[in-house]
Order: sequence, then C-alpha cells, then structure tokens
Amino acid sequence: MPVPLSILDLATAARDQTPADALEGTVALARKAEEAGYRRVWYAEHHNMASIASSATSVLIAHVAAHTSTIRLGAGGVMLPNHSPLVIAEQYGTLETLHPGRIDLGLGRAPGTDQNTMRALRRSGASADSFPEDVMELQGYLQGRSRIPGVDAYPGKGTDVPLFILGSSLFGAGLAAALGLPYAFASHFSPGALHEAIALYRREFQPSGQLETPHVIAGFNVIAADDRADAERQQHEMMRSRVALLLRPGTEYTDEQADELLAAPQAQHLHQMATYSAVGTADVVRDQVAEFAEATGADELIIAHQGPRVEQRLRSAELLAEAYMR
Repeated sequence: MPVPLSILDLATAARDQTPADALEGTVALARKAEEAGYRRVWYAEHHNMASIASSATSVLIAHVAAHTSTIRLGAGGVMLPNHSPLVIAEQYGTLETLHPGRIDLGLGRAPGTDQNTMRALRRSGASADSFPEDVMELQGYLQGRSRIPGVDAYPGKGTDVPLFILGSSLFGAGLAAALGLPYAFASHFSPGALHEAIALYRREFQPSGQLETPHVIAGFNVIAADDRADAERQQHEMMRSRVALLLRPGTEYTDEQADELLAAPQAQHLHQMATYSAVGTADVVRDQVAEFAEATGADELIIAHQGPRVEQRLRSAELLAEAYMR
C-alpha cells in the first residue's frame, strides 16, 4: 500500500499575481487536497519574501479551515524562536477548539528569513539555543501541564494539539527522537542529511504519550502536468523565480538575466535544493514518488507542488493523487 501523501503549501504568487491571489489559491488547493485524499496540508512561516503569503500561519490556517471540512491543517512550520511558546499555544489551542481533531503544529528553529528581518522580528542569533526548552514549554501548555507555575494557555490547555519537529539536520532528528515526536525532514529544499537524520531518529526514538513508534515525514518536490514539455517549462519558470527570491532578494531580473545566473557557479545550491524532485506526466511523477518513499522508508511524504501558478499546482495535485493514490 502506498505511503500517505500530504501537501506543503507556501502560498506562492507568480510575478503577475497578488498576495490575495495566492491566498485564494491556498483555499482552492486545500479543497482539492481534501477531495483527492491527501492526509494534511501544512503552511510554512516565512518573512519578508514578496512571493510567499504564508507568513501568518495561524491566521491562514483559520481561514482555510473555515472553507474545508475534514482535512488536517497545520504549520510546517512555526519557527518557534520567533515567538513566545505561550502565544503559540493560545493560537493553536484556539484553532483546535474551533476545528477539533484537524490541527497540527510543526515546529522549526530557523528564522525563516534573513538577518535584517530577524532583527525586525526582535530575534537574536541566540534565540535558537533555547529551542528544546521552548518546545517542552509549549507542549506543557497544550497538555495542561504547564512548566511555569500559575501560567496556562486559554484556549489551549488540554487541547493536546499534536506536535511535529521539523528539520534538515541531525539536531532536529535527535530532539524529535528524545521527545517521542514525529519528525519531518525538509528534503524538498535541504536534502544533504536526509538518510543520516532518518537513521538517527529511528535508532534513538523514545516512545511518548503522543507517539509509540517513530513517524518520519519526508519532503519531495513535484511538478506534474498533462505533458512533459509543460512540466519542464513550469520547472524552468520556478527556478527563475528562485533566483530573485534566494540569490538576490528584492532584485528584478529579466528571464535572460535569471538564466545566466542559473548557469553560474553561485547558483549551484539552487539546483541542489531540487535534488528530490519529480517533473513530468502523472505516470513519471508517480513512479519517482514511489521510488523516493521506498528509498527513505518514510511513513508519509509531504509534497511541495512547485508549479509557479495556482492553477498549475492544483492540476499537479490532482494528477499525482489520481496516479498514486487510486
């Protein structure tokens, strides 16, 4: 039986689309995911990125949850050092109270942005040092066992919103194992330590009240289209957009300039980010997804449909579901 598929939605907007277009697309994609049989949809916290509209994850989840009925929704993830654990417990406790049994909370320790924006978030370089303690503080609020006497989360106390540790290194794998939490590896953009991290997590996993056995989620990029040429065009457009987003944020490039930069040595890491990707027709993508699942032994795959436009991501999600899950 194939492993379950979920979706990571960055709520991205193409060059000629607005944040409103992107947010409207998140609702459409979640509805498509619910209809097609995906397990969950997650939204990632990023800041100061003009083409990504998922910065306020809890607000976005509330909106999408109000327009869907059964699919699980969550953060993939909240960058916890940017926030107070109490405030996150209150936000996600509120979501769980409004939408019982449908809310996930994935936690990461990266800033989700650049150094200047870190300062605007009132975050210091040392903020990540307390990540394990912050996770346990947050967990205490949600379980109704606060680690700070006299302080509880309302709403939040006793909601037991399930936590997930996100990461792309051995640190996150070790923390998830020690706390007995599911581990989601960001192989869709940081593939280097994937197999080593999964092995460490499974080897060191300690059962907990939330989870008795290890649960690995691995990220994978997909662009599925009705013909190969279209899928490859979408991939090329997506790579061009990453030049402006990741190499030199805030700079406008012509297509020709972006192509020149993509061919340059400094863009090598952009190509490495796409190591775990499938681009093509439904049958090609289905086979590559299945191969990735087998190679990693993951219990679940979270798919980043990377088409530049909302309608392309909707079609990609539909094609993969029809080919892989039915």
